Amino acid sequence: MPRYFLEVEYDGTDYKGFQIQENARTVQGEINKALQIRLKIALETVTSSRTDTGVHAHQNFLHFDTTLQLPENLIYNLNAILPASIVIRTIYAVPEDAHSRFDARSRHYRYVITRKKSAFRNHYAWHFPFQLNPDILQNCADQILGQHDFCSFSKKNTDVRNFVCEVFLAKWHHDEHILQFEVQANRFLRGMVRGLVSTMMHTARGKYSLSDFAQLLHQPKIAQADFSAPGCGLFLEAVNYPAELLQSPLLRV
Repeated sequence: MPRYFLEVEYDGTDYKGFQIQENARTVQGEINKALQIRLKIALETVTSSRTDTGVHAHQNFLHFDTTLQLPENLIYNLNAILPASIVIRTIYAVPEDAHSRFDARSRHYRYVITRKKSAFRNHYAWHFPFQLNPDILQNCADQILGQHDFCSFSKKNTDVRNFVCEVFLAKWHHDEHILQFEVQANRFLRGMVRGLVSTMMHTARGKYSLSDFAQLLHQPKIAQADFSAPGCGLFLEAVNYPAELLQSPLLRV
């Protein structure tokens, strides 16, 4: 059966995460409803990344199968049906065995922190006004590069059995009152980015030592990190696939 990848961006403020949940408003749930309204059939969509409550995405993907001929105005129609906080960007025709989750080579996240209280950043940054040592922040980030068991940075209620991830990029950016943390890895565990960010922040504040942080990597134990960083500051920037998979968009905004 023909398979399609659907590229989406969203403001996660009003949703209980990306993936569909019973009795909860989610991004996937809204997309499924819009597809059913426009195409007149219920489609099963599969997500590439399970962002949590309040987390945003500049790029995320779902895939679905259908034998229907997709109308040329499908993206326009879907965006007219969807809430303003969800936007369909592109639809790709892909091989029947392509998988939005398992074919992803890496994912790229960004976390935003504001040192100065702002009326306009409440839903898009973590307000953290405390004094920090920026050298310690980057020292922590350097430690997570490469392959590690990130069990300590994974929340308890997970069905994952393998906690090893390979981190390709981990860097802090400083711009006046704004801090941003960029991280790219082959995979991420549930709560991992927020666990990393909040533990690094509290280490740079002096609550933990650098050796405490290193111990979380070298002696991993489930959910030992600090998970106080709120979802509002987290953005899924990109899901990266083999170049040949998304070469020819079928429909695009």
